[in-house]
Amino acid sequence: MVCGITHIACKSSKPVMTEAEMNAFNLLIEKRAYRIESDMAYPQVTAALQSVMNSGLMPPGSNTNAISLIGNPNFLEIKEDSISSFLPYFGERQMQVGYGTDDSAIQFDGLVENYKAELSKKNTYDVSFEAKSKSEKFNVNIIIFSNSKADIAISGGSRLAIRYSGKIVSP
Repeated sequence: MVCGITHIACKSSKPVMTEAEMNAFNLLIEKRAYRIESDMAYPQVTAALQSVMNSGLMPPGSNTNAISLIGNPNFLEIKEDSISSFLPYFGERQMQVGYGTDDSAIQFDGLVENYKAELSKKNTYDVSFEAKSKSEKFNVNIIIFSNSKADIAISGGSRLAIRYSGKIVSP
């Protein structure tokens, strides 16, 4: 006797953007006019960061490699060739910073250098550029998804790299 089992796979259909929605999404990136607010930060885990996490100083809903930014004001905004940002930084710095300085967050307020935005086959934009804070130069890579979600990866000369996830909001 032969016993056969039939497997039927069900897959939900992907939400498809209308042509108008896709055009609006493309225009947003091409005009360089968008603002990203993040809800999570993903620092590199080090022994020092682990010690801070064990002290109970981090916000609720956080763990060593994922820190909640909910209720913590933050943004990265692109307007044509300018950038402004305030992104809280969690991680190690490789140089001494004086007490009482306001350089603990990643803060940009200036011009974007070497801006590139490429549309991928998956309808996401891969954006890369360089930007400067008061004391450091950063490489910034952003993946912007068609559903308005965004991942930001930032690396600088004196800090360990960090990643943020959030969404595009109206500027």
